[in-house]
Amino acid sequence: MTDWNTIVAPALRELPPFPVAETIAEVQGLATHEDGAKLNWNENLFGPLPGVLDAVTAELADAWLYPVAPYDTFRAEVAAHVGTEPGCIFPGHGTQALIGTVASTFLQPGDAVVLPELTFYLYAGVSAARGADVHRVPMRDDLSLDLPELAVRARDVEARLVWVCDPNNPTGLTLDREAWEVFLDNVPDRCVVVADEAYIDYLPSERRLGRERDVAAGRPVVVLRTFSKFYGLAGLRLGYAIADAALVDRFGVIEEPFNVNLAALAAGRASLRASEAAGRRREEITDARALLAEGLQQAGAEPYPSQANFVLARVGVDDVALADELARDGILVRACSELGLPGHIRMAVGPKPVMERTTAALARASAVIGS
Repeated sequence: MTDWNTIVAPALRELPPFPVAETIAEVQGLATHEDGAKLNWNENLFGPLPGVLDAVTAELADAWLYPVAPYDTFRAEVAAHVGTEPGCIFPGHGTQALIGTVASTFLQPGDAVVLPELTFYLYAGVSAARGADVHRVPMRDDLSLDLPELAVRARDVEARLVWVCDPNNPTGLTLDREAWEVFLDNVPDRCVVVADEAYIDYLPSERRLGRERDVAAGRPVVVLRTFSKFYGLAGLRLGYAIADAALVDRFGVIEEPFNVNLAALAAGRASLRASEAAGRRREEITDARALLAEGLQQAGAEPYPSQANFVLARVGVDDVALADELARDGILVRACSELGLPGHIRMAVGPKPVMERTTAALARASAVIGS
């Protein structure tokens, strides 16, 4: 028998594989609960915006064609939505694929990468898989990102990449423009800052930092966005990068031409066109998030002030045991011990009836665990 562990890249031997079977079992277990709620992956429980699925269906007649024209149209419509040029838009199979594209474009074995201690797990994984040395910077006491220290560490180790998630996952906390500009001024030469804005669409436009302007100004910034979260298209796997046009050409060398399927491209275009429905959806999710935070407080938990479609909360009991107890009630939440936050859980925001049921179940489960 072939010993694959002796053949794969050395860095991969240290990375645990994704628990596919365990995840499938969790999802299948929800089928036994009439009112099951999957809140552990930050998916959008409200679904796609009106008209989006009709747009997908209309596109399927051309499934035999490579998506050349839809790909070009998608780039143009995203550019118009963002306020940039089509050449600065690079589509991808969701943010996760784009993270891999960026890492492959910049990293070689021995390069240094800097990231916050508490952030999306994939940044470290893809960097290490390409042979980079990963340097983690502790969070501030309130679990916010320490931008000055990220810049200091990047200079100390001569980092090639710094990964920043804003709003950050799993906290939902955001950054402000002044601190961001100071941070960019202090990263070392030849260091690229990757800003993952997977949850940025949950913020009203006036609260966003406008990092597309940093790209246009020639700053060493790559912005990543996705349709999986706010637009509810996780099953179609669609996202895009905003970067200098010359860099986008390099991304195209890493990935295959026209690398996103035409159904996803149609869904993305239709999502951007549904601007009025998107505004109503943003308000609906904001209200539901406030209801969830209030319910968590009433259940004895301490929620953090999230700006995304999820809430992180300190629960005061064993988070793994609490998640297991909630799963028996048909509610999946993320136990955060595996993220380095014991005694915390993270849960997605959903329609108000789901939030009310979830917080009531949390109160019951916490009482069971704590007794």
